[in-house]
This record gives sequence, C-alpha cells and structure tokens, in this order.
Amino acid sequence: MTPLLEARQLTKRFPGVMALREVNFTLAAGEIHALCGENGAGKSTLIKLLSGIHPHGSYEGELRVDGAVAEFHGIRDAGRAGIAVITQELALVDELSIAENIFLGRPPRRGLRVDWLEMHRRAAELLADFGLNLPPEMPVGRLGIGHKQLIEIVRALDKRSRVLVLDEPSAALTESEVAALTGHLERLRRQGTAIIYISHRLDEVFALADRITVLRDGASIVTLKREEATIPLVIRHMVGRELGDLFPRRRTEASAAAALESAPAPLLAVRDLAVAASAGEAPRLRGISFEVRAGEVLGFGGLMGAGRTELLMHLFGAWGHRASGEVELRGQPYPRPNPGESIRRGLVLASEDRRRFGLILDQSIGFNLSLSSLGRFVRHGRIDQAAEFVGNRALFESLRVKASGQEVRVSGLSGGNQQKVVLGKALQTAPAVVLLDEPTRGIDVGAKLEVYELINRLTEEGKAVILVSSELPELMGVSDRIIMLCEGRIGGTFERDEFNQERLLAAAMGRAAVSAA
Repeated sequence: MTPLLEARQLTKRFPGVMALREVNFTLAAGEIHALCGENGAGKSTLIKLLSGIHPHGSYEGELRVDGAVAEFHGIRDAGRAGIAVITQELALVDELSIAENIFLGRPPRRGLRVDWLEMHRRAAELLADFGLNLPPEMPVGRLGIGHKQLIEIVRALDKRSRVLVLDEPSAALTESEVAALTGHLERLRRQGTAIIYISHRLDEVFALADRITVLRDGASIVTLKREEATIPLVIRHMVGRELGDLFPRRRTEASAAAALESAPAPLLAVRDLAVAASAGEAPRLRGISFEVRAGEVLGFGGLMGAGRTELLMHLFGAWGHRASGEVELRGQPYPRPNPGESIRRGLVLASEDRRRFGLILDQSIGFNLSLSSLGRFVRHGRIDQAAEFVGNRALFESLRVKASGQEVRVSGLSGGNQQKVVLGKALQTAPAVVLLDEPTRGIDVGAKLEVYELINRLTEEGKAVILVSSELPELMGVSDRIIMLCEGRIGGTFERDEFNQERLLAAAMGRAAVSAA
C-alpha cells in the first residue's frame, strides 16, 4: 500500500552541522505515528522540511505524497498538499480574539465583509466540541499558555487536513485536557487522518501511537510497532544508553524524615493566604497554608486554573494583590513582595513560560545567566566582565549546556538547553528557596533526568525547592510532600508514603478531602 507521506534519505546541512542524516519515514492514512528523540535529535528540522519552512532544494533526498515527489517551496505548498503543523512555539495573535485566531486568514464572509456572527457561532461550536468553556470574543492574550495551546489545536483540527503534525501538543495541558485531546485524535484516526505525534511523554506515545520512530543525532534509528516496543527500549534507542531510574532519589524515606525533623525553622512559611488578581476583586487563592524547610522538595499539583502558577508568581512578587494572610521568608515577615526584593532575600522563580518570562532570546547564554544577579559582579560602579564570565562559566559547565560557548545566542539552543539557562540564571542569584514552575515542560527524557539530578543537588546544599508540575509521576518521583490545589484552595496534602495517582487526582478535582499533617 502506498504511504500517504514518505521521507526518503532526507539529509539537511547547516554551516558546520548535519541536522538530518539520511532519514527515512513513512506515514499511512488513518495512522498515528509517534516521532521520539532527545532535543537536538532532528525532530524539529524534519518537521520544517515536511511543512515547507526548509524548501525543496535546501536538502538532499525527497518527500513523497501519495507516491509522487512533493516539492514544497513554502508553507502554503505543504498546506495545499493537506499538511498542517502545530509547532511548540505558538502562532497566535494576543491582541485578536479567540474566534479571530481560529479563523485567521480564512474568516467566514457575507459578500465582501467578514460575517462576525457566523465566525463567533462557529468558534463557539468548535470550543464546545473540544470541551472549552471560553467566550469566542475573549482576547487570546488573556489566556494562559495551556489554553493557548488548545486554541492552536482547535484551529488546526478545523482545517480538516489529511496530515496533522503535532509537536509537543500536550506539554502545557492537564491530564483531563490530554484525555480530551486523545479522544479527538482517535476520532480523526478513525476518519482516515494521518497524524505525526511528537511528545516527550512516553506514556502518551504508547497510549496513542500505531508506530514509533526514534531519531538520534539526526538519524532515524529504528521504527517499531507499538506492540513490539517498550518504554525502556524506546529510551535506550533515544539516548543510546541505559538510563536506570528516571527519578533518582537522593536519600531514603527514613533519612528524609530524619533530616526534616532536625531541620531548623522553615525557610518559607505561608499562613491562610488569600490573593486576588487586583484590589477589589474576589480572591483566586484562598486559605493557602504550608511550610517548606531546607533540604525539602514540596510539590504542587492541580488541574489547569487551580492556581499553581498564580501562587508561585505571587510569592515571588510578580502577580496579585494579597487580600489576607501572612508569608515569612527565612524567618522574617514578607508582606509586600516584588521580584527584586525576593531575589535579594533569597527567593527565586524559574517561570513555566521560559521564552516569555525566562529568557531574552536574542542575547547570549552568558548575558542571560547573569541577568538577575548583575549586582554580584559590580566593581566601583561598573560590571566586572571577567568576574561575570568566570561565574557564568561555572554554571555553564555544571549544567552541561550543549553549546560551543557562552557567546552563543539562546534562540539557537534546543528547548532542554534553554531550560538549563533559565535554571542557571535562577541559581546565579544564590537563592535559599527555589520556585520551579513546570521545569521539565517540553524537554526530552535525558534533559529531564538532568533537571531531577539538579533538584537533588539543590536540596543536598540545604536549599528548599517548591515544584509545580502537571505530571503526577514527576511530582511523586521528585517530591517529599505534595499539595494538590483545587479551584484556588488546598484539596489535599500528602506525605510520600501516601502518594497515589488516583488519590492525588481526586484531591485536584475536589472529590476527596484528604489531608495529612
């Protein structure tokens, strides 16, 4: 049977780099074919060839659609061939409404005029079909990153393309939203749509894919049917080595409990906190109380909109009006936080949206690493660039950033290496309390392991870590305690011996009032 889409011996070179090396790949109608590999393995380059971003003539080998050679000279050529791509970098216009973004470039018309009523009606139907209770006229800029990702998916699905390429579509989604997305993709598969699914979440890959192709160092290593593949086997092909336990424990549960009992006063204490978006509004966070000590990882979970990011942003001083409650940082009251003061006091945040809040993309690695801690390198009113370089080099090397040097622009790094720079910038401030909001979102399994090892090093150095994650296995694998938020409140607090995915999810959904001291 002739494949719907086929890549034959694709080779793509950049100056000094071979991004793809004789890659072979086939996709059949009605198939979900997963593409796996570490950051830098060649997945993004392959997608750009399939979508026409890297045009015909800029690479060796050939693409075929329905058995015929395809020569895409741009995105529109790929679109006319029925290929739609959703990349990790969202292509939405914040100033336009949800409806305008869904129908961008193809609005329904009545004569020469845009039919706004029809646009809003159709957008409302699409949103409802996807389980989204959002007004079509709402500006996209008011949405969080997870909902923006869903709008991208809705827009692509409405085009009814023959081939749908999804690059990390669930990276910012909650489990319930992933389940909804999975249902839609399975329906599209039954209708004959071919889907290329790229994800670092291997449990999703095995739940969805008919076949799995692994890329490593720009080459296609193996293609496996789902029934003949296992997660350890796929990981081994991805990284070229055995990984062992994905969540390395820094100590036994008994030693962890003993360490916490002997620890001094909490580094961060929050008591009955209530926070609104602005003064005069109803609080979005209510009755939040917890403590975190040196050497401890406190995990926060919850569904999208539960208030996880808002809590961390408020503690750091970047969001919200404190309606009531108290916060103590290193034993001192902290009534009016702001980012500069938080850093001076030893509290730092690594944001979930690294490209928007964590990095200046057109600047170098070194520029970004020291951006939040330039005061440490000021001598006689001027920045001591030699001292700055030495300080940055220590982090650059310890974090194993894959780049030729500090002068490389951050925009040219893979997602995992960009995340390392975000974490390095935070650690350069010499914090006592580290707030990590989705630190492994959109990075590969090897880079995740390095983040987990970094968290272990932080706690061994006596720092306290607060970790927000949408992945329950990650929360359970890394945390000493977990607090599940539900609609701005604490739905349950769990010690390590109480960790259970069903109980955690029930607490996040408000179906159980489970608490442990």
